[in-house]
Amino acid sequence: MTGGICFLSLVALRSKPAETAEMVNQLLFGDMCELIEQQGTWLYVRTLHDNYTGWCHQKQLTLLSNETLEVLMQSSYELVISPVAIIGAPGKPPLLLTMGSKLYALSSGGYAGPEGTYALTEGLSVSPKPFNASEMIDLAVDWLKAPYLWGGRSPFGVDCSGLIQLLFGLFGIALPRDAREQALQGQLVSLVEESRAGDVAFFDNEEGNIVHAGLITGTGSIIHASGEVRMDPLDHHGIFDRGVGKYSHKLRLIRRYAFATGD
Repeated sequence: MTGGICFLSLVALRSKPAETAEMVNQLLFGDMCELIEQQGTWLYVRTLHDNYTGWCHQKQLTLLSNETLEVLMQSSYELVISPVAIIGAPGKPPLLLTMGSKLYALSSGGYAGPEGTYALTEGLSVSPKPFNASEMIDLAVDWLKAPYLWGGRSPFGVDCSGLIQLLFGLFGIALPRDAREQALQGQLVSLVEESRAGDVAFFDNEEGNIVHAGLITGTGSIIHASGEVRMDPLDHHGIFDRGVGKYSHKLRLIRRYAFATGD
């Protein structure tokens, strides 16, 4: 397999091989990809963590030998859990990272970076850990007021399913990129009254298509990205927007991906 790794803070994946094409996703630092096709200076890649495809410029991806790629895929890593973090190396410019970025540990100490070994100089990182609903809600609160951005995966711009995928990824739970695919995973929760913190609610449009997702807090509210990451009331009808005095999203179903010890 021929592939590469993202060693930049954020890299756009686009629908076509052009800077003006729609951004459909973003690579975070440490995300690895399989190379599928090349057109000039553009690479068509499939992300290894969720099999999502898109185009990125070859300058924004560090290509790896098959051997190095395999080694990294088997290596231990930590995830940035603070909204932003900084890694640096002597004589090298610092790199700003965002929550969910992967730091691959090197046997010599430190983390793999674009030009050698880097150290985390600001922010927090941890190894993926068992699911804890309270911790997840606390991490989600850190995203409040982050602007909505189609295809975004950072506190500087995120979409609804990107937020869900990143939050669960911090606890080692791999979810698809898009809401309609996330809605097919996990255990169905029949009623909103039976939901608990850490469950995910999905919402449909007039055609019955899943178009939105949000994290249930367990206190009658939901954290979701709509215009910005916000916390709104949730009931069996859907999400109620206090600002306009009406429901903004119609509830379709609820899924549970993670279980507390003993469930």
